[in-house]
Amino acid sequence: MTAQNPDSPIPAAELAERLRRWEESGATWHVLTRSVHTVTVSLCRCDDGEEVERLRSDDPAALTLLRGRSNSEDQLPGSS
Repeated sequence: MTAQNPDSPIPAAELAERLRRWEESGATWHVLTRSVHTVTVSLCRCDDGEEVERLRSDDPAALTLLRGRSNSEDQLPGSS
């Protein structure tokens, strides 16, 4: 997997899909930073929790998607 440059924001749809696939593989994620305009998420390995990649989005829909959620233990819409 190629690491995304955290300075390059991604759209909310891509963020949601990446988080869904990450969870389905058994790995974890957590919100590192959240502001009025951006959110940065850390994707972590499932075995030791080491950060593998960071994703950043300034898409308002991404902020809505992650409202009230701080990590992969919090349910994302459409995930089971």
